[in-house]
Amino acid sequence: MLGTPRSAHVLREGGLHPSHYVGAEIPILGTNAHWDGRGEFFVAEGDESDGTIALFHPEHALILNIEEEHLDFYADLTAIEKVFCQLLAQTTGKVFYCADEPNATRICRSSDRVICYGLSDEADYRATDIELRDFSSVFSVYRGKEKLGEAVLNVPGEHNVRNALGVIALATELGVAFEKIAKSLTKFQHARRRFEIKYDSPRFLLVDDYGHHPTEIKATLKTARSVGRKRVLTMFQPHRYSRTKALRKEFGRAFDQADCVVITDVYGSNESPIPGVTGQLVVDEIAAHGHCGVSYQPRLEWVHRDVGNLLESGDLVLSLGAGNIHEQLSILAADLVIAEKLKEIVGEGGDVRLYEPLSKHTTLRVGGPAQFWVEPRNETALSELIRFCRRDNLPLFVIGRGSNLLVRDGGIRGVVVHPSAGNFDKIDIHGNEITAGVGAKLKEIAYAARAADLGGLEWMEGIPGAVGGALRMNAGAMGAQTFEKVVRVRYLDGEGNAHDKNRDELEVHYRHFPLLEQNFAVSATFRGSPAPREQIESRLRESQEKRRTTQPIAKSAGCIFKNPEKCPAGKLVDELGLKNSSIGKARVSEVHGNFIVNDGGATAAEMLELIDRIKQAAKTKRGIELETEVQIVGEPA
Repeated sequence: MLGTPRSAHVLREGGLHPSHYVGAEIPILGTNAHWDGRGEFFVAEGDESDGTIALFHPEHALILNIEEEHLDFYADLTAIEKVFCQLLAQTTGKVFYCADEPNATRICRSSDRVICYGLSDEADYRATDIELRDFSSVFSVYRGKEKLGEAVLNVPGEHNVRNALGVIALATELGVAFEKIAKSLTKFQHARRRFEIKYDSPRFLLVDDYGHHPTEIKATLKTARSVGRKRVLTMFQPHRYSRTKALRKEFGRAFDQADCVVITDVYGSNESPIPGVTGQLVVDEIAAHGHCGVSYQPRLEWVHRDVGNLLESGDLVLSLGAGNIHEQLSILAADLVIAEKLKEIVGEGGDVRLYEPLSKHTTLRVGGPAQFWVEPRNETALSELIRFCRRDNLPLFVIGRGSNLLVRDGGIRGVVVHPSAGNFDKIDIHGNEITAGVGAKLKEIAYAARAADLGGLEWMEGIPGAVGGALRMNAGAMGAQTFEKVVRVRYLDGEGNAHDKNRDELEVHYRHFPLLEQNFAVSATFRGSPAPREQIESRLRESQEKRRTTQPIAKSAGCIFKNPEKCPAGKLVDELGLKNSSIGKARVSEVHGNFIVNDGGATAAEMLELIDRIKQAAKTKRGIELETEVQIVGEPA
């Protein structure tokens, strides 16, 4: 007989000892092929993809659906229907078809010895009162007007209920008692990659499905929506160029139930590419249909990043496709395990995000994603993060406001910590001393000092950074440097233990503070000097004016190079004739030669190429080895 893996399982549990040959991996069947000489039935799963289904001469045939598919082999739907008509003519016993499927109904109903199943009232075997319970499908089964009983599937979705009804009809007609059928259905473990749960927690649910035809996609998304999660995020890999081209309109209408869709390029299987047929074709059709949440990611290996960065608590993520898109879901699932542990550490007040674009968090506005972006709000959480990363061998990098930082386009692997808000933004003044957390902006310290009539910190107004970065780089402006005003520093060591050190215990260099190479600043105390308010105001205005007239307003990381002994870096770049030179959207500022600005959409690769051009010119023409002041981190794309 022509049937499904579920048919083989139900008939086996019903005592009919069937042999079987099926295509999918079904754990409960043990193997794809099995011979049992005690039974008279052989259950074969037919495949219409290459026309070989016409070679079958079954006693009974179970037809799930007939639709436009495998158009690399068939000319059109008419050609597909012709093959099914031949199969029906060669079936000697009963034909079971889905009454809810229009093509199957039209082709099968005129045949002799037909039995239909489905959700419609006209079906010979029908399901009613369908509901979702604990991620299962529960429904009542009727044969005509007779209620046979209740059935339970360990997978949700009306399409799964329909498929199970076909098996119920087949097994019942072969004499298997409904009680045995229902019991066997509850035990059936579905094929891998058929609404297979890959990760499940109170916050997130990740599901993989093999569905790659528009009809399958619609049904699977409807099932995903019925689970009751907050949103459904979908990653989809089109399968075969011929299918993508032929069914592009149908694909455009298939994703209505998804809140967000990320489409990657076509998995060609054994086909050669067709010009113009890419994932973008599907994206355009979905967008034309009115969907506002669809995007194209041509690089398969970045799909998990795009979807993961969209995640919010309560979301369901669904991977769809017959190719290798499921591998991206597995990567996402593995990273979610770590992300959830990080969330436990920082608590409700903290924040954890996957694959956060660091271009959002640097003043230069370039940089790839942080694998794990974490925002702790207090020293205790930061200490525990350090211990967790050490214990799990995860790289740990701390970022403040992201000034004086150039992140490569591949981003930063591991945990990127951004201490912010809470205690990290706090500024306290006691007498002449100002204690500030590492997340406090230098500009805010300058104005807090003004409010307390403390001078000597006005230069901080001109630095677009926070305390942590100022300590790490010993930042300076207007002839002053950070550690000239530091009284003490509080930091955590590589094991998360806290320490306090006074200024005279610290080794400090020009634009370099070695202690923070292996340790993590928590706060710093600065000393101001009592001064008249008018004098402080005057110095603040001086700082503002200098910044306005000597520094570009475009997006930048601040000074790119350290000043060499022979000549200030900005003057050197000017003398080399490189002001306003550019590569892509990266450009040397026309205002200050030691600034490289982002004209909008620049990449880190363009920035680095421009930096190398300047360094090479300085060495070749002036014999000067320029050293970068900006910190360059991360991996290439």
